[in-house]
Amino acid sequence: MGISISNLALRIVSGAFILNTGIGKLNLTPEQAAGLKSSAQRVIPQVGSLEAEKFGHYLSFSEIALGAFVLTPLVPSRLAGLALGAFSAGLVATYLKTPGLTEPDSIRPTPAGTAMAKDFWLAGIAVALIFHRKRPARIG
Repeated sequence: MGISISNLALRIVSGAFILNTGIGKLNLTPEQAAGLKSSAQRVIPQVGSLEAEKFGHYLSFSEIALGAFVLTPLVPSRLAGLALGAFSAGLVATYLKTPGLTEPDSIRPTPAGTAMAKDFWLAGIAVALIFHRKRPARIG
């Protein structure tokens, strides 16, 4: 079992980014946690039953765990891609369901939506990790 350089690059870029984002959320203010909870609640209504600060902690720990998981070389790339895909699906859904982030009747971002629209790259990385095929070894 080996890991390709292309998969390694994808995993380092996405895993380190998510890990850093999670670490950055360790000390959210109550207002920041409430804002994140409000965004997440558009996609996952059950989030509404959590206290904002508790949600912020869960989100931070989840991102740290996901980033570490994607960065761990012993984790198969397809499994890392599946985890990354689930996470990025939530980000994309949040982007699409948040008013003011997309142009009317479009998925193109408004200036306010550009930062979240960038999360589509995580979905692309997930697809690349899931569907990467190793070339069969050539004999002779």
